[in-house]
Amino acid sequence: MTAPEAPAVTVGDVEELAADGLRWLAGTARETAGGGLGWASRPSDSGLDPSLYSGTAGIVPVLLEAWRHFGDDSYADSALRAGLGLADRADGVEDDSLYFGRTGIALVLRTLERELGDTTAGAAADRALERLRSRFDGTRWGELYELMGGNAGIGLGALLAGDTELAVLAVEPYLRTAEPTPAGVHWAHRTGVEARLHHISHGTLGIVVGLARVGGATGRADLVGLALAGAADVVARDEAGPEGFLVRHSTPQYRPDVVEPVSYGWCHGPAGDAQVFRLLRDVTGDPLWPALADRCWHTVTRSGLPRRLRPGFWDNSGRCCGTAGVLALACDRIAEGRDVDGFARVLVADLAARAIRDGEGARWSNSEHRATPSDLEPCAGWAMGNAGIVRELLRFVRLSRGGDPRYAFAWPDQPPVPARATAHGPGTGA
Repeated sequence: MTAPEAPAVTVGDVEELAADGLRWLAGTARETAGGGLGWASRPSDSGLDPSLYSGTAGIVPVLLEAWRHFGDDSYADSALRAGLGLADRADGVEDDSLYFGRTGIALVLRTLERELGDTTAGAAADRALERLRSRFDGTRWGELYELMGGNAGIGLGALLAGDTELAVLAVEPYLRTAEPTPAGVHWAHRTGVEARLHHISHGTLGIVVGLARVGGATGRADLVGLALAGAADVVARDEAGPEGFLVRHSTPQYRPDVVEPVSYGWCHGPAGDAQVFRLLRDVTGDPLWPALADRCWHTVTRSGLPRRLRPGFWDNSGRCCGTAGVLALACDRIAEGRDVDGFARVLVADLAARAIRDGEGARWSNSEHRATPSDLEPCAGWAMGNAGIVRELLRFVRLSRGGDPRYAFAWPDQPPVPARATAHGPGTGA
């Protein structure tokens, strides 16, 4: 999928695009038992997906965002109905993780209790956390052992859902499973794999997030120290210094037949690395970390994205692997007074140019250059679909108007910014 050079858009245009994206999301919702709502990852899927990554739990945050942004109670009502559907599913899911299973569902249910007073959701969150505790084998919950599918994410989600004891239980095993390297430590992201992944979604830096956040919140210097050792290993692998920062996906390369050795987004690139460095800045106060975040941004803004330079280079508009994830970092930097160079406007204009708009609303089709046809079915959820994209567009609009840069729901691995941290916005016009 190739888009022409994206024309500039006004803030009003972006807000209208976000509203159209929400309208498409509403049209793809399905009713569940007892008056609940649920979403499939893709409208053509037969079953509902409850997960934070690609399903209903990841859609609730954008509904809360829209409720706060537009002041329209229908979005809060939809969030509550989605909570009903999630409460019904929380006991039966097989996966325990933050992004794919029970932990993410519990965190969203807890958020509905806190933000909207939904005691039914709160009780379901309590049950889910107890179920998590009962399924721990003393070291892990399953094959994955990282942020998205394993202990680091479970610890992070438990912490934010209010279960500090479970959070510590989840991350303490990293103390005894760390593998020393010349510069620090790393971990296997799953059993039986030689490659060691380095970035936030499945690699060392994702584990660093869990250790640093839980360690910082509980006063556990040993956990924070281990987080710093993990970060040191990744920093030593940089190939773009001294101004930039770029680390390969894995060592040795994991699945070289399908995985790019270098990427730039949230999941396996400097856009996500910068979020980890922002967290370490907040936990330690060490000026090394914001300097490294600046170097990540230097590399991202000179990489060529969001242009589709070649097949496979930048084929995703979504929050996990694409343009919306970079926009999240751009808006963080604007809110903290660290970026007024206009790159956020470039990203927003590209998202607007790539949107599919018709009577049903707006949505985005990602591309897979190895498939025919290469344009994929639009998705609903946070990772690759409308929920993740619309959430960032709404925040961009608020920043442009001098509003509150904080999210209605702070994503677990994205460090929050202070309220109205700066008066500088990305300014695309009224």
